[in-house]
Amino acid sequence: MLPASVKWVSTVAVSALLVLSGCAGTAHIEKDKSADFSKYRTYAWIDKPEEKGRKKNRRTELTETNIRNAVNEQLQKNGWREVSANPDVLVSSELLVERNRKEQQDPVYSQPYTRSYYNRYSGRVITYYFPSRFMGYDTYSTTVREGTITITLIDNSTDKTVWQGWTTSELSSSRISSNEIDRSVKTIFRKFDTGK
Repeated sequence: MLPASVKWVSTVAVSALLVLSGCAGTAHIEKDKSADFSKYRTYAWIDKPEEKGRKKNRRTELTETNIRNAVNEQLQKNGWREVSANPDVLVSSELLVERNRKEQQDPVYSQPYTRSYYNRYSGRVITYYFPSRFMGYDTYSTTVREGTITITLIDNSTDKTVWQGWTTSELSSSRISSNEIDRSVKTIFRKFDTGK
């Protein structure tokens, strides 16, 4: 039998883990089954903001940099190397932030109460305690902001998309934070299976 303090700490730890894992979202992957990932070792980014005379968007510049840094870290963990010329794979990323409606349910409980009765035979007052009871759920709809990050890998020699991963998660504010970006990119690359 575990002491009460150990049970409490275990319950808090499990609850925190469930909350954090719930924030990460689920990754979805599409992969070209005919692609030979064993030959891919180098990569380069496409659609750089400073190229093609495109004016920089100061509002999204930091977000794009954070996504690239997170993707670079994951690719380099898999043994890939970023190069400036003749890469095996071209990498692009997209971020879509949109509002959505979310159905939520809160449990509803009755108020606990006590009742007292006078027992005329014993001459004493007897008090009964009635605890709160689960009554059902209160369902309502709220507006949430969701961010979808998509990572695409393109074979440089054939110009074919060979791998694409994306995940959608609820955002804590109007903009996606660097922590949310890191968590989302790690969620995507957990399914980065380069085997045939």
